[in-house]
Amino acid sequence: MQKQLRKIVILGSTGSIGRSTLEVLDDHPGRFDVVGLAAKSDVERMLAQIERYRPNYVYMGDQSAADFLSGEALVKNIDVLTGDEGMITMASLPEVELVVNALVGSVGLLASLTTVENGKYLALANKESLVVGGPLFEEAVARTGARVLPIDSEHSAIWQCMASGRDSEIRRLILTASGGPFRTKKKDEFKSVTKEEALDHPTWKMGPKVTIDSATLMNKGLELIEAVWLFSIPPEMVSIVVHPQSVVHSMVEYVDSSVVAQMSAPDMKLPIAYALFWPERVRGNYGRLDLTEMQSLTFTKPDAEKFPAINLAYNAATLGGTAPAALNAANEVAVESFLLGRIGFMDITDIIEKTLGKHTVVEKPSLLDILDADRWGRKTAEGFVH
Repeated sequence: MQKQLRKIVILGSTGSIGRSTLEVLDDHPGRFDVVGLAAKSDVERMLAQIERYRPNYVYMGDQSAADFLSGEALVKNIDVLTGDEGMITMASLPEVELVVNALVGSVGLLASLTTVENGKYLALANKESLVVGGPLFEEAVARTGARVLPIDSEHSAIWQCMASGRDSEIRRLILTASGGPFRTKKKDEFKSVTKEEALDHPTWKMGPKVTIDSATLMNKGLELIEAVWLFSIPPEMVSIVVHPQSVVHSMVEYVDSSVVAQMSAPDMKLPIAYALFWPERVRGNYGRLDLTEMQSLTFTKPDAEKFPAINLAYNAATLGGTAPAALNAANEVAVESFLLGRIGFMDITDIIEKTLGKHTVVEKPSLLDILDADRWGRKTAEGFVH
């Protein structure tokens, strides 16, 4: 008996995670029906995806891109959406069971919240959703019965390792970090780091914002905060280790001192497939390992002096409330400023620290409080950009 097609929306379909998601669907034909695709402004890629997947809805975050797309003959029978209302529509289509959120930055918060408010499955690659809006998701998931399925390789690894025991038996979660392109660079060399050097990640091919976050290790800091909300665990029960081979994607230590690890070669299609088909594991060669080819697997503590972003994230996670929203907003402003050549590499975490130091935390925030903290964080961080 043929399985019924699961109806899916992919937000951020033209980015690296979105494209990998579509490749996973291509490898498993007859399992999903792509109802909607969303992107910011990449009209050329979107047109190619429309031709291949024939969605009913398309969203473009950029108004001019949406206007251009609306005039194309290819989209004659497709609803082209834009703006906040369009995003709400995409994330709440009644026929859709699963929404993949691969948007970049806090712009993904509205889509994620709408998805869980409608009781849908949310396959989440947009870590900022939980970093910024974590307090809101806990209540919404409990009320609606929605499921948040992590796509980040580290959180997917923890999710898989947690199948080995009860949540009450967990001693700590261990997030692994590649260490980024500057793992072996001395701190006094950071002053001369160029944008090109920071964008040259040794393991993963990602968008510019995530790649810079990996270079500062703020990416790991954001993942720490995400893990706190995703797995309902306090920040002091989350550890971070540097593992440059990127083979062990994360681990869970249990109270009996057993450590369970998830291993694979670095290929995002594996955690994507795990989230899309959960609770089923499907056949695939994504990230398949040949253990005999490995010379060594190493693990070291991150250098907090060289990479202060991790302690900043721990601080924000401990403060809770709106602190992570302010931290994330400052980071987005600082990273964009670095990419535009307005500040140096070391200024990124300096701006974040100064912004967080000025923030007045709302401990039990509403959505309005979180959005206010986000706006405040951006404005304050911008004031520190030279």
